[in-house]
Amino acid sequence: MLKEIEIKVKGMMCEGCENRIKNALSTINGVEKVEADHKTGLVKIAMSTEIEKDKLTEKIEDLGFDVSVGA
Repeated sequence: MLKEIEIKVKGMMCEGCENRIKNALSTINGVEKVEADHKTGLVKIAMSTEIEKDKLTEKIEDLGFDVSVGA
């Protein structure tokens, strides 16, 4: 069964931003599916293994986006 996590991201402005996040997170072992929506600012990640949230948020922040605290 896949574990899902939602992360609130600030700074996504278009589908290009969504795709950058999807592509970056998809490189992490255990990430099975990524959905990003620039309109809501939500990134949904489905994982087959437990991945530290810090690892996911760090990957997003490395792209230049801000991750909301408490998301």
